Amino acid sequence: MGRIIAIDGPSGAGKSTISKLLAEKLGFMYIDTGAMYRTAALLALEAGIPLTDGRRVAELCGDLEFSFRVEGDRVRVVCNGRDVTAAIRTHEMGMHASDVSKNPEVREALVELQRALGRRHDAILEGRDIGTVVFPDADVKFFLDASLDERARRRHKELAEKGEAVTFEEVRETMRKRDMNDSRRAIAPLRPAEDAIHIDTTGKDIPAVIDELVQHIRERIS
Repeated sequence: MGRIIAIDGPSGAGKSTISKLLAEKLGFMYIDTGAMYRTAALLALEAGIPLTDGRRVAELCGDLEFSFRVEGDRVRVVCNGRDVTAAIRTHEMGMHASDVSKNPEVREALVELQRALGRRHDAILEGRDIGTVVFPDADVKFFLDASLDERARRRHKELAEKGEAVTFEEVRETMRKRDMNDSRRAIAPLRPAEDAIHIDTTGKDIPAVIDELVQHIRERIS
């Protein structure tokens, strides 16, 4: 198995951008586990499967093959040869992903896919339960966080740049509800691993955070 770096944290903490750039800097494969849950939700909705039907959504996940392509400042998510990037990066699909992730059958199916991807390469996986469930023996674990207002501002800016008509207040409230859902769910709740390095990104620029992570990684991985 390759070396694994786990990066967990709530939505808007900067996980995706930082993980992608860190993977590029270190020459590791980047795996966006949150995108996998968003894709499962998208495909279930397209197939007319209720997001609460864990068994049927899990069966759908069993046949999925993912790849992640870094292109400039974007990451293309390809599932079974289809580019689903634009379809899954909406405000609404974020909440659907949270709904899908409550199903233990779906989590089990996607965790197996994530582990299979991670075993093939040196990899950086980002999500909400990487260091606690997917790879509890990861070489280095981080938990990225930021204030709710900061995270909501970042996500609102991102959505506005994509042309989505959503207010800051709507983004903040959706994020607050998702934080609550993710942290209170019975299966793999959002929480730092006991041995995770906690990084608060509030008010920090991305290069500074990456430098901080690289320093920790170099101390732990020869």
